[in-house]
Amino acid sequence: MKIPIGEYIKIAVKNLKTRRTRSWLTVLGVVIGVFLVISLMSLSQGIKGAILSQLKAMGNDLIMVYPGDISNIMAMMSGDMKLSDDDLKTIEKISGVETVIPMIWKAETMKYEGKKKVVLVYGNSWKKALNVYKNDMGWTLSQGRWPIPGKREIIVGSLVPQEIFPNLRVGTEAVIKGKKFKIVGILNSLGSKEDDSMIGVDLKIFQSMTGERKGAKFAFVKVKKGFSADALAEKIKDSLNKNAKKRKGEDSTAFTVLTSERVANIVGNIMALIQAMIFGFASIAIVVGGIGIMNTMYTSVRERIREIGIMKAIGAKKGAITTIFLIESGFFGLIGGVGGVFLGVLFAKIIELYFQIHPLLYLKAAITPQLILFGLAFSFLVGCASGYLPARNAAKLNPVEALRYE
Repeated sequence: MKIPIGEYIKIAVKNLKTRRTRSWLTVLGVVIGVFLVISLMSLSQGIKGAILSQLKAMGNDLIMVYPGDISNIMAMMSGDMKLSDDDLKTIEKISGVETVIPMIWKAETMKYEGKKKVVLVYGNSWKKALNVYKNDMGWTLSQGRWPIPGKREIIVGSLVPQEIFPNLRVGTEAVIKGKKFKIVGILNSLGSKEDDSMIGVDLKIFQSMTGERKGAKFAFVKVKKGFSADALAEKIKDSLNKNAKKRKGEDSTAFTVLTSERVANIVGNIMALIQAMIFGFASIAIVVGGIGIMNTMYTSVRERIREIGIMKAIGAKKGAITTIFLIESGFFGLIGGVGGVFLGVLFAKIIELYFQIHPLLYLKAAITPQLILFGLAFSFLVGCASGYLPARNAAKLNPVEALRYE
């Protein structure tokens, strides 16, 4: 006589309900593991998506030139090293370069309607840079207009009127370093809190106001039509290194020259490594949970030896006994998976909400049906695998000895 699978499930559920405290403690280990997988994987994928979306907005005809070697990325990004004026002129002379936009900024005190705040001010050669900002980097204005080159006019990031100077308005005046500037435009979000909190002024005015007259922190290079960005990037790097060698007598200065495609590949590789590490650490927690399930199932088999003997005495086959215990252990994993998925999604959404309120990075948690199904399926399989040995031991019990067990 074949027993319907529904009967196996009823027996398994009944046993889970009978030992509720132990069942929930067993499930907890799986919950923690799945929670880590879902929350950290979705957030890391969200970070990757946020960075790549910014890179896509730049297009494929922009090159970024940084002083320093990418292998020492902390020193490179600190801003202590600079591209010299000679470096910038060298880049401009290379065939295939349409425009070189030096990027330079400095923290200054800004006064608006009686309030003083320290802000990051960046200098722009509006005549050269505006076309690149609008057409290649996707900069747009939410209010006002773009500054006129050579005039004391500024544009502000989207967070300046929201957080730094609430109620800041286009058409009013602000004072930076003792000089009055007219606020002519407010940018839409550029994708990060730092960028959205900056103030843009004309480059020559910035240089005279701050004393930062030479060099740049880094530079954007616009590629001419018909030229390969990758080939031009190599040419720029070679030319800069040759010039540095001539000036210093040795090749002691390194330069990092990146296309948006290469940056996207670097980001993708780094995030893939981080995700693999996250999955590895989270899997350890799930395996620990699986060991807990195995221990519970062995205990359950010992407690139900007489019950197993009765089932075997009335005709239950080894397969039926194995199935009952596998379903029970699978339920441990599945319930842990459901709890872990729920907490993981909840945590990821809370982090997403936090970054929307405090937009250091405009992060959106990447919670997909595939990730949720993976979490549930993986936890169920871990439960079944953990219960296999105890289930096999239960199935091998001798019915006569089982009935005599006290």
